[in-house]
Amino acid sequence: MRKRRFAAFLVIGLFLTGFITPKAYAESAFQADKFPFKSMQIQIMPEFDYPEDWESRDIPSLLISQYGTITNNSGQDYDGKIEIPVPANDKGFEAILVADFPETDQPEVQRPYDVDKEKGIISWKPSNPIKNNETYEFVIEYYTQTIEVKDSKTFTYELKNNAEIEQLDIVYYAPMNASDIQMEPKAQETSKDDYGEELYFYQYSNVKIGEPLKYSFSYKKDGTESSMEAISKLDPPNDENHEGVNGTATDQIASGSKSGSSNKPLIGIGGASIIGIALIIAGIFVYLGLKANSQSMAKTARSNSNKQTPKKQAAAKKDNKQDHSEEKKELRKKLLTGKIDQDTYEEEMKKLI
Repeated sequence: MRKRRFAAFLVIGLFLTGFITPKAYAESAFQADKFPFKSMQIQIMPEFDYPEDWESRDIPSLLISQYGTITNNSGQDYDGKIEIPVPANDKGFEAILVADFPETDQPEVQRPYDVDKEKGIISWKPSNPIKNNETYEFVIEYYTQTIEVKDSKTFTYELKNNAEIEQLDIVYYAPMNASDIQMEPKAQETSKDDYGEELYFYQYSNVKIGEPLKYSFSYKKDGTESSMEAISKLDPPNDENHEGVNGTATDQIASGSKSGSSNKPLIGIGGASIIGIALIIAGIFVYLGLKANSQSMAKTARSNSNKQTPKKQAAAKKDNKQDHSEEKKELRKKLLTGKIDQDTYEEEMKKLI
């Protein structure tokens, strides 16, 4: 009996002094401030698409996608859950996707997740532990029924971040055939895709925890036809970047991956759900599948020529020793709108350093 007690005390002593540890990774509660965002992109898409189980087509949908790359600054490897704030108590809130990218050049992996309405968070455990000082990439998607319909259709979006964000991009997609579009605050940049859909951009650097970012959006549009449905009735643009882009959105998801390692859409039950680590650009007919490259959070499925005109080339040479902020801004805009892919973006950015 004494020997057994001595052995038990010995094991406890070794555990307390650190010679024996239950696991190689920490499973403590998630501390958001220790996992700041290297980058985040939020895509806000009113009436872009509808899930198959949508309550009523008389209710316009609001689809929000959030792509993030966080860094583990906790001082140790982490094997616990990730927690991201979401408007879980908004009317009609429905999470449809959580996925991450555990392996380079491998397909994305969907993760089981939980939604805590009381705390207003969505949580999941990553495919692999996040090593200290390394990054982790994920995507989450959800719908809400928060668009109010009166003379105009209006909604607000407020970002609630519990961690610092080094680079934040927010992209609004105006519905196809919408008019009288109003935004507050005014968008920093605007653009159109190849189908004429309006895109509105906001870009921020070094966003602090809890920094207030709130937007209102209003527009006029008859009916509740989704942008996906409207685009499906149009002829695809006649250029190499849209070659083969036809069929349903689910078809495009199934065939959009460059890797060829996935033979089926990521989401079947959700119908034409708009998913992907690639940027969702409506003009590409949403064939952007979740990309396998875990080195890039915004790898697009198409690549346009990014060659400068002779006039721009001459200007670039002339101002070579000057600040290239405008050129960098233009490159980032091209990346956001799918004009160039991530590899081209990074290559061109190197030339401006």
